[in-house]
Amino acid sequence: MSSDDERSADPGDGAPEQLALIRETVRKAKVPRAKPRTWRGAALAKELPVARVLVNKGVLHLDQYFDYAVPEELDAEARPGVRVRVRFGAGGRQVRGGRREGGGLIDGFLVERRAESDYPGALAALAYVVSPEPVLGPELLALSRAVADRYAGSLADVIQLAVPPRNGRAESRPSPEPLPPPPAPSAGSWERYAQGPAFLRALAEGGAPRAVWTALPGPHWPEEIARAMAATLASGRGALVVVPDGRTAGRVDAALTALLGPGRHALLTADSGPEKRYREWLAVRRGSVRAVVGTRAAMFAPVADLGLVAVWDDGDASHSDDNAPFPHVREVLELRAAHGRCAFLLGGTNCTVEAAQLVESGWALPLRADREQLRIAAPLVRTVDDGELARDGAARAARLPSLAWQTVRDGLRRGPVLVQVPRRGYAPRLACERCREPARCRYCAGPLQAPDQRDLDCAWCGRAETAWHCVACGSNRLRARIVGARRTAEELGRAFPAVPVRTSGRDHILDSVPDAPALVVSTPGAEPVADGGYAAALLLDGWAMVGRPDLRAGEEALRRWTAAAALVRGQPEGGTVVVVAEPTLRPVQALVRWDPVGHARRELAERAELGFPPVSRMASVTGTPEALAAFLAAAALPPEAEVLGPVPVTGPGRPRRAGDAPPGESWERALLRVPPGRGAALAAALKAAQAARMSRGNAEQVRIRVDPPDIG
Repeated sequence: MSSDDERSADPGDGAPEQLALIRETVRKAKVPRAKPRTWRGAALAKELPVARVLVNKGVLHLDQYFDYAVPEELDAEARPGVRVRVRFGAGGRQVRGGRREGGGLIDGFLVERRAESDYPGALAALAYVVSPEPVLGPELLALSRAVADRYAGSLADVIQLAVPPRNGRAESRPSPEPLPPPPAPSAGSWERYAQGPAFLRALAEGGAPRAVWTALPGPHWPEEIARAMAATLASGRGALVVVPDGRTAGRVDAALTALLGPGRHALLTADSGPEKRYREWLAVRRGSVRAVVGTRAAMFAPVADLGLVAVWDDGDASHSDDNAPFPHVREVLELRAAHGRCAFLLGGTNCTVEAAQLVESGWALPLRADREQLRIAAPLVRTVDDGELARDGAARAARLPSLAWQTVRDGLRRGPVLVQVPRRGYAPRLACERCREPARCRYCAGPLQAPDQRDLDCAWCGRAETAWHCVACGSNRLRARIVGARRTAEELGRAFPAVPVRTSGRDHILDSVPDAPALVVSTPGAEPVADGGYAAALLLDGWAMVGRPDLRAGEEALRRWTAAAALVRGQPEGGTVVVVAEPTLRPVQALVRWDPVGHARRELAERAELGFPPVSRMASVTGTPEALAAFLAAAALPPEAEVLGPVPVTGPGRPRRAGDAPPGESWERALLRVPPGRGAALAAALKAAQAARMSRGNAEQVRIRVDPPDIG
């Protein structure tokens, strides 16, 4: 121990001198010590002492900016775009020394520095700056405001979707230096499309073409997206591509890496984890990379000098956000293309009605291949009436008509065979074997299901059912209304005992399968990619997809079928697809002809006659009958608005999706429809009515969704 340590061990030795020195230091201080809770007595910034802050309060009646005073010690860090913490909710009576004090700490974003405030009263001071990193730029703020206005939501809610949560470790690391623009790529497989090379040239020359791209079936579309992004990068601009899920993002990521090498793009998916995703996002914001491939949240990625926005498979439900205000990727990217004057590419093997409307209105041009190229790339599609299943005695063990059974057998000689089943599980929905009455729970009237081979439970309340009997005829025997993927795999295993059977569904999704004989049973959207393509595919239980009581049932069925059939080898290589559905149905005929564009145009014409979206703008308002009636009575809707309903949407039982009625409650839904050009007025009226209700503290709020994906 040193002599200094020995002296300091004596509590009385030197204590008076030390205390006197501390008192003298405090007495001579010219500036009082900063107090981050209130900054009481602290001097304000000499220039621009007012900070305009967006507080993280996602309620409509507080959808505005609030002014705060900037202490001098925070002057350098309090820049526009940084995260801050502020006191909120103090009230006008808690004022000391000209400063408002009190209130709880809340997160926010500093939007602007001003010389003076419009608010005549006392201002509270910024509590502190969370990070000096400016994460909310002017372009992202303007986009978020446009999205909030379009969907009748609050700006704070949109910012929560646009800016990922902070990660200090990722923020402390520097981003790499940006690489120079790459050379313009060759057209490659874009040569198969009549306007494909011209589209790439326009991107490489700095143009802003808008196209609806109907991609040919096969494995080439990830590389084609990569070439479009590379052409945009060659012009010195940035590119953004949004895809439905992480598996699809991985395919585009691999194609872009193979084309340009690593370090030129960022991958923004939820699978990356919070730290890696935030690090990649920061690299984009700082300008280190100018190309982004990602899932839904990437639609807000702050790409510098944005030259291209693209969305793949815009009909996928994953593109519609489940959090308020429920924006859709396609609509957000349309806003970015219009405001930023950049190129727009909407692609997929299918064509949605919204995509067809973009072409019909002239906002975008079609980008398709001719019939000769389509005949080379697409498989042969054959149909089997679902009614033949009962009349066909062959292959009854596997529920397959003779044509389907023969297709599977021939396909297994050349490679894997894909079997698409509309439902997962063993027997997802059950009915009485005698009278076909749906089997329902005795407690909540929810549908009974059989997740495995023996146990029954309710799909709503989850209660087990051990002694079911039909209330209509008294029978205690059940039959499957829809056979699930697990039972289908079991039946196919018995029909083809020497062939391995693999399943892919929500619980376990396969990314890929080898080019070897195997049966791959998958639910829609979970189909793995086969090396070299599938030799054949079966699309079972087509009636279950087409017969859903929804406006988009036919469009969605065709989208699911084309996505699966696009994984099959082309007709010259022997690729065959068999769809078990009524051959005269419009979606089935569109699949046989491989004409999704024609199907979408006919659907668009019918919706125009009926006044349904996307020709009209529509919003759904859901809540208890009393709250819904009060909301509709108070809302100042546009004079052209038409109210459809209300109708019951959910009975007692477990909610089927986020925002449904709580257990034990029955809600109603009204649809509000306005003609084209009046969507902004409708959204503004709904937002004002909801804000008024919330400001009055109404306990029963209603749920608003502009452009609902399903309207029944």
